[in-house]
Amino acid sequence: MRGIVIAGTHSGCGKTTVTLGILAALRKKGYQIQPFKAGPDFIDTGLHRLITGRTSRNLDLWMCGRDYVKDCYLQHSGDADMAVVEGVMGMYDGNISTADLAATLGLRVILVVDAYGMAESAGAVVKGFAEYNKSCTIRRGTARHAPTVTGVIFNRIASDRHFNRIKDSVQDVPVLGYLPRDMDFNIPHRHLGLVVAEECPIEAEKIDKLADMIQQHIDIEKMIKGSGVRGQESGVKTPDTKLITHNSKLRIAVAHDKAFCFYYEDNLDLLRQAGAEIVTFSPISDNAVPDNVDALYIGGGYPELHAEKLSANKPMLESVKKYSEAGRPIYAECGGFMYLTEGIYDSENVFHHMAGVFPFKTMMKKGRSSLGYREAVLKERSILGIKGTVVRGHEFHYSEIVNSGERSAVSGQLGDLIYSVKDGSGLSLGEEGYRIKNSLGSYIHIHFGSNLSIADSIIDFIKECHGKDHYCGTR
Repeated sequence: MRGIVIAGTHSGCGKTTVTLGILAALRKKGYQIQPFKAGPDFIDTGLHRLITGRTSRNLDLWMCGRDYVKDCYLQHSGDADMAVVEGVMGMYDGNISTADLAATLGLRVILVVDAYGMAESAGAVVKGFAEYNKSCTIRRGTARHAPTVTGVIFNRIASDRHFNRIKDSVQDVPVLGYLPRDMDFNIPHRHLGLVVAEECPIEAEKIDKLADMIQQHIDIEKMIKGSGVRGQESGVKTPDTKLITHNSKLRIAVAHDKAFCFYYEDNLDLLRQAGAEIVTFSPISDNAVPDNVDALYIGGGYPELHAEKLSANKPMLESVKKYSEAGRPIYAECGGFMYLTEGIYDSENVFHHMAGVFPFKTMMKKGRSSLGYREAVLKERSILGIKGTVVRGHEFHYSEIVNSGERSAVSGQLGDLIYSVKDGSGLSLGEEGYRIKNSLGSYIHIHFGSNLSIADSIIDFIKECHGKDHYCGTR
């Protein structure tokens, strides 16, 4: 099975457009393609799925470790003709970079270079990236071997003359082709990045045209021949979706619609493998929590963009709050956490009432509030595990908590803070993870692959809480 990593010189160089185009072109040629995304990203993986028809998986060395990442790659690409891994940021950016991921997986790299405002200097850029990898990755000791740049694709080429000047400047790295500057293709953006796949941001006709553009200007067959072949075994087993059954008596309702769609697919698979049946519901359009479910999982997304509809759906808000007040387990992250608060002040400072599980409000900011990796240690037992359990994830949000010192009008509780949090470099960030009764919410998107006990702990906690109306853990 062949695979490549598509890396870029920097964020914004056209890496995602090139990746989507290659996925579309390969799909049009009849290949079964398994997409992956380096790092903690929900939007790009959704766009990958939109084009390939296959679930894209996140490969994150910091959150999940090398063995888990290797196994995830091997398992999900096993029945594909080719795997395509979209990198993150610039190829060497970050303590654990796209280059490190390529080296870990033993895959060759296709480098995307933004050619705007550049001619012969492009050769120096490519030479620098191709040669830097031979010392950087080994010097840092983060991988056993350095990845090989096996081809380069230029973005925003102005003309054939422009491309020929750039092509002639490149030495020792095959030039696979380019995308023209005047190409009629763009991916809609918003304040947190690209528009989610659930909103169908790219029409089928545009995807088809992008595939044609790739085939016209890029040597796809040469790229395939230069791709790596992977056969290394790993030591950790990720959930095997072929073995997952749906006959469990335990059911977890997962919020999924345009407002809540940020989930690591591995999280859901790990829950299924641990013994849960996953059912979905829409906080926007459904009237109540699904019948006969044992827990709720409300992930991230864009509740602020759909705040008016979410707030108007009072039957659902009341159903969620009653579910929490009854002591039933709820786990919520980022946008889902915002949904469980008293309400959201949107970007126009208009207040929208939400479920009111947690006795404070959230407010959208004009600038980014938080971004980065997070490691949390549980100070008490919770749905995620026993005291001392270490979990990893990331934060990326434009909102912040306001009036967090208020107590719940219903329970009188302030809400326990049960996470002790550090960033990716080990710097302490204080406490987070709000819990009232058996509802736990936080801005952190936890990857359950960061600690393979999480899914089993969730199932055990739900079973313990089943039929009870009080706190299930031990302090």
